[in-house]
Amino acid sequence: MADEDLWRMLRQTGEMPYGVGQIAALEQLLRRADAADDRHLAFAVRIQGITTYIYGGEPAKSFVVFAWCLAEFDKDPQPYHQRYAQHLLWHFKHMVNGMLSFPEVPLDRTHAVLDDMERRYREGGHSLQAVYKYRYRVADHLGDREQAEEWYRKWLTTPRDQLSDCAGCDPTTQVNHLSRTGRHDEAVALAEPVLSGRLSCTEQPQGILTALLPAYLHSGRRDEARNAHREAYRRHRGSIADLWDVSEHIEFCTLTGNEARALEIVERHLDWLDRAPSPGAAMHFAASAAAALRQVDDQTLTVHRRAFGERPAGEVTLGVLAAELAETATGIAARFDTRNGNSNQSEGIARRLAVTPVGDHLPLSASLRRRPVPTTRTATATEAVSEAVPPREVTVPEPRRSAEFVVPAEADAGELLALAEQRWSAHDRVGMRAVLAAFEERFGEAELSPRERAHRGELRAAELVDAGDLTGAVTVNRTTMAAYEELSDPARAQVVASRLGALLAQGEEPDEEAYALAHTAADFLDEHGDARQRAAAHDRLAVVLAQQARWPEALAASERAADGAGDPFLAARIALHRAHILEQLDDEDAFRAGAEQAHRLAQEAGVPELIATAALAHARVAQDPAEAVAACDESLAHAGDALLLPARVTRARALIAAQRADEAVEDFAEAVALCVERGEAGDAYLRWELATAYRVAGRLGEAAEVAEEAVTGLDRLGHQADADAARHMLAGIYQGLGEIDAALALLDRLAENLDGPDNLPHRAQVLEDAGDILYQADRDAAAGQKFAAAASAYQLAGLHLDELRARRREASAYLYANETASALRAVEATDRLAGELTAGAADEPPVIYEVSLAAETAARVLAGDEREGEALDRLAGVAHRLRSVEAFGEAAQVEILTGELLLRQGRPAEAEPVLREVLGGLPPESRPASQAAWLLARALDELGRSAEATDLRKQHGLDHDH
Repeated sequence: MADEDLWRMLRQTGEMPYGVGQIAALEQLLRRADAADDRHLAFAVRIQGITTYIYGGEPAKSFVVFAWCLAEFDKDPQPYHQRYAQHLLWHFKHMVNGMLSFPEVPLDRTHAVLDDMERRYREGGHSLQAVYKYRYRVADHLGDREQAEEWYRKWLTTPRDQLSDCAGCDPTTQVNHLSRTGRHDEAVALAEPVLSGRLSCTEQPQGILTALLPAYLHSGRRDEARNAHREAYRRHRGSIADLWDVSEHIEFCTLTGNEARALEIVERHLDWLDRAPSPGAAMHFAASAAAALRQVDDQTLTVHRRAFGERPAGEVTLGVLAAELAETATGIAARFDTRNGNSNQSEGIARRLAVTPVGDHLPLSASLRRRPVPTTRTATATEAVSEAVPPREVTVPEPRRSAEFVVPAEADAGELLALAEQRWSAHDRVGMRAVLAAFEERFGEAELSPRERAHRGELRAAELVDAGDLTGAVTVNRTTMAAYEELSDPARAQVVASRLGALLAQGEEPDEEAYALAHTAADFLDEHGDARQRAAAHDRLAVVLAQQARWPEALAASERAADGAGDPFLAARIALHRAHILEQLDDEDAFRAGAEQAHRLAQEAGVPELIATAALAHARVAQDPAEAVAACDESLAHAGDALLLPARVTRARALIAAQRADEAVEDFAEAVALCVERGEAGDAYLRWELATAYRVAGRLGEAAEVAEEAVTGLDRLGHQADADAARHMLAGIYQGLGEIDAALALLDRLAENLDGPDNLPHRAQVLEDAGDILYQADRDAAAGQKFAAAASAYQLAGLHLDELRARRREASAYLYANETASALRAVEATDRLAGELTAGAADEPPVIYEVSLAAETAARVLAGDEREGEALDRLAGVAHRLRSVEAFGEAAQVEILTGELLLRQGRPAEAEPVLREVLGGLPPESRPASQAAWLLARALDELGRSAEATDLRKQHGLDHDH
């Protein structure tokens, strides 16, 4: 393998995520470098290997490669060594930190490394700030409080320089120190400016957030503690190198009364203990895990432990595991004490093993309700000036209360039954029950007439329906119908038959008897019933037809019912049923009018259950999001238990449409809680929507946590397509959080799942998304590979325009990865595709756009290969074609590139008019304008017009070298 290929492999290895894969690739490359006897490459690989091993969870190996590099650097200095001198000095800090975590490494050796570090820093003229920090770390580890305070003071009072730890890691150590000394408010204050800034270190912001957990808790900042735990643990949990930090999160869960979550974290990371990055990390994880397991009430519960060495896989009870972990922790602590010559580590582990919950329980899940959700609200001053649809003040109409009445003392049985039916028809269940209670008290033992028994049977069926006993209600209605037939009262018998049909229609399977009963009753009562009976019968027929999804017939029956409804309660009920039917017929305008009518009639009737249902229907179809939210608020004000869940979900969706995502979060969280409490299906889908709300609200940490729950739930349901769609969203959330490797891992899983021929377009899109993430992260070679894979998938799917875009992006990625040969191969592919597309659809705007951008990319690749003339040929006419499809920004970039290439060819006179024209059309302070101005100034210099060039640079705020 050529040297150039080995160096390219080193660059690609550096772009890989930390972990076993990167370690394996690096060790393979190291063997090849040694075999090739390439000392420079061998040195570079080992220098890179230090961080690879540390952040990949195998820090012990970093000691070996660091010692090799240091010896090589001192023994036989080479010119290339100076390029890595700063790296070596930096890695001294890693060595000291790592050596403290291995009890087998003598303290003398650690002190010797520190002394060598100080000598080299002094000789290089560097600040000793970092040296003092690590002397503090040694003293703190040993429990020498006096020495620790002294070194802490020196560390903080010595100026920082380029060898100091980053702006996140230095404060992290300070926060730990302040928390351990009880100065929690100081710790929080110190961290605030750090967290509000930009942290790009591998260990941040999760490091400082984890350090802040005790300070947040002890200073009463519970919300901040919850949020810090969520964000930091999510970042730690994918890296075995962070096992020590994971132990801090287990302890946090124990302290806050979250035993179940602590157990979940212990079980998730238990096998890491077998391959812990260091004995120190193993010690702290084992101690925190043991303390957490002891808090679980049922110590006979088991967790699965994987096989390791001679230990077989199997279930282990919490009690047994806790004892084993405690023994592991105390055993390692004893080894540290032996090395250190004191008991400081054992004392610290004893405290960690004794941790129990402190204070009130702190809910940690982002999908649990945290506070009551208001049903009415008024816009605040802040909201009133936002772009969101403002909330409006809602006045919820009071339901019309039942008139206070006293059951007539002298009423006979028939009068009481008539009064009970009146209360029933008015949806006054309380009044009906009061009348029937009086009836039973006065006439329960009396001999009733056949008609009174039949009438009581109707009302008994109503009581059973209210109690949820539909089977019992069906039986009583059949008996009552037969009783009226014996009384030769066919009209009343058909009224009962109509109710019976509506009850039978509520079964899971279509019931032909239900339709026959309802239809016959409606026909009969059309001729023989009164107006109310006719309207009610057609309404019930409409309900039966709706249950059987016979929507046009149901609408016709509902229209006939509405024609004869004089009773306000019946009119509201009919309008509500009609609105439901119109909703299913997908006639939005008719549904909107029907829902508004039902809402108005329900308000006039004053019946809470009708108002709640009608307002909710109105909310579902309202065009104005604020109107929908207001209708939901009214629904919630009157809703019974059955409507709470749909009302919360509808309100949340309306709030999303109103761009009030933060409020929607609360409703979705309430909906998830209701769903879980009732044991209803669908919580996974609600979590998906909740995650979307968090994402829209910019609360990406919570969005990630809830989206992960949604994916797990959808997987459990076996709904792979939806689970994969949720994964795709989750990958975007991870990307927004800067968790690139987590996003890529999800996209890789998605690409594997989408392996069927029907899924090729989706697979291609996922691969392209992965390429885009890698490209944005400057991992260009890996991005090129993903774009190439995406292009192949688009090709198989027959999506050739998408294939061209992916090949173009592949070429661009390889160009920036300095892999010219691969970039040129991608250009060959784009040329072929562009020719085919132009031959078939040259005038279509999407084709013009993509073919033009492919030409620009080809020009950049050719220019990178020092073929400027060919590059210029590629750009001929491209800017004009881009303007023809209104791609003005892209056209300007092509003209700027044209000017640059002309300059590179020594043709400033031709470059000047091109650059001057494009500069005139660009926004003055934009990046393209600065680029064009700088190139134009260069052209003017080369034309001997330096004064003009100087004025142009001054005008655009440029220096000569820009």
